[in-house]
Parts: sequence; structure tokens; C-alpha cells
Amino acid sequence: MKLLKKITLTLLIILVVGFFFKGIVFRTLFTYNSIGQRENYSATDTQLCNYIDGFINGEEKLTSEEIINLSLKITSKQLHFTSQKNQNDPNKLIESKSAHCVGYAAFFATTCNYLFKKYNLSNEFYAQAQIGNLYLFGINLHKFTNSTFFKDHDFVLITNQHSNETIAVDPTIHDYFGINSITFAK
Repeated sequence: MKLLKKITLTLLIILVVGFFFKGIVFRTLFTYNSIGQRENYSATDTQLCNYIDGFINGEEKLTSEEIINLSLKITSKQLHFTSQKNQNDPNKLIESKSAHCVGYAAFFATTCNYLFKKYNLSNEFYAQAQIGNLYLFGINLHKFTNSTFFKDHDFVLITNQHSNETIAVDPTIHDYFGINSITFAK
């Protein structure tokens, strides 16, 4: 009986620590590598622009970090994941609402760039959807599947065009696990 209590307590502690430090654990275990870029879209649909603007609440100024976090929130609220073939253009995703990682990355990048422009930060920051490979402990996970669906995984790089500093974000992982940034191998 004491052994069962110790095992249960140990598992509970591991789960609690894992929950509170999930971002650190994820960034330690997984690394992303870009193998190319996807097309970036501009927010041209009035419904999409109004949807994004609806989250601003009259804010006169947002920092780049606030824009990234808000864009993650907007993307997660709008989209739900599907493995089915679907649209990638955010101007169409505003209606369809379902996407795989390509659509998530496109929607997030478009939202970021729309807000960077709105808050006069587009000369400094730019979000670009990336085609990537995902590595666990340095091992490319995409080599273990024959499925064309899992041949790559899209994410987004936000670049400070003055300092060349980049922030890597996986909007799909954020939607499922609430992890805001990922490890990017340059």
C-alpha cells in the first residue's frame, strides 16, 4: 500500500511539473528546422479584417510581443484542426474554420502581419510561414512515416528586420498545448 501511494504521488508530481513547465519541456525535447517558405497572404477579406479588429478592444498601441500573443489567440479561436485537404488562404479560412498546420501557419502569419501594419511595426517585424521538419532529440520525426500528410510541418518565424532576431511559433502546437514559442535551429 505504501508503494502504491509513493508511485501515485510521484506520478502526480510529474504531471503537475509537466503541466506548469510544458513549454520548457517541449522546447528542450523538440527542435524545428526550416526547409523552405510558404506563400504569405495579405488580409484582404473584410470579414477577416473585422474579425481581427474585433480582438483589439480599442488598443492604441501594441508591442510586437503583444501582437504575437494576440495573433496566437485569434488563430486558436478561429481554427480547429483537421487532417483533411482544405484551404490555406486565411481570407477563405475565415469561413471554413478548419485547417491543418499549413492553414494554421498562414492564418497566424497573416494576422501578425496585419497587426504589425496596423500598429506601424511592419518596417521592423515580419511574420513568414515556414515549411519545416520536426526533430525529437535531434532525430527527424518525418523520416518515420510514409504519409504525405506528415512529410513536413509548418510553423512561423517572426523576424525583427533591424536586429535579425527571430521568434519561432507553432500555432498548431499553441492551439493544442498553449505553448507560445518553439526552438528553431538556424
